[in-house]
Amino acid sequence: MSEDRPIDNAAVPETGDEATAPATEPAEPAEPAGRRRLTTLLAIAAVLFGLDLLTKCLAVALIDPGESVPIIGDFARFTLVRNPGAAFSMATGMTWLLTLIAAAVVIGVIRIGRTLRSLWWAIGLGMVLGGALGNLVDRIFRYPGPLQGHVVDFVAIGWWPVFNVADSAIVCGAILLVALTVFGFEPDGTRSGRKHTGEETA
Repeated sequence: MSEDRPIDNAAVPETGDEATAPATEPAEPAEPAGRRRLTTLLAIAAVLFGLDLLTKCLAVALIDPGESVPIIGDFARFTLVRNPGAAFSMATGMTWLLTLIAAAVVIGVIRIGRTLRSLWWAIGLGMVLGGALGNLVDRIFRYPGPLQGHVVDFVAIGWWPVFNVADSAIVCGAILLVALTVFGFEPDGTRSGRKHTGEETA
């Protein structure tokens, strides 16, 4: 008398294509988000740095000191100013200290950029980095000498102090970073309070 027994599939040898098919190769890991954000940060900084350098060279070559070139009447104009101070002609007697601060900002932004996961933080820090590099190059290489160089400013709007592309990038980037902080957007891509609220709801 024979007994019906279930067939053990593990004991049946594989035949045909199933036996000869090569094992599927594991997919290559995607590029880390932090590396992509750092690339974005550096790209934005490079564009702004290049734009700042180009416009300063054109201002020095085309505008005479003291000359005012109107853009929109007397409200907006080009005028060449050598600024020994910070953005918008502040702290004019502390050029060497401002140079060291700018160098520290550049190093700090690059260190933070290596851990970024947020696109908006990468944009804001890229703007700050590009502007800081633009003015730092002036302080190192322009007259009257290293760490004492005067920054080239050439845009005058209304009553606002004369500024340049680097100043605009620093201020706009700083405003963006403050807004991100106020609204709870973290550099790692999360939003503060969201996780806690979700746990309470669950």
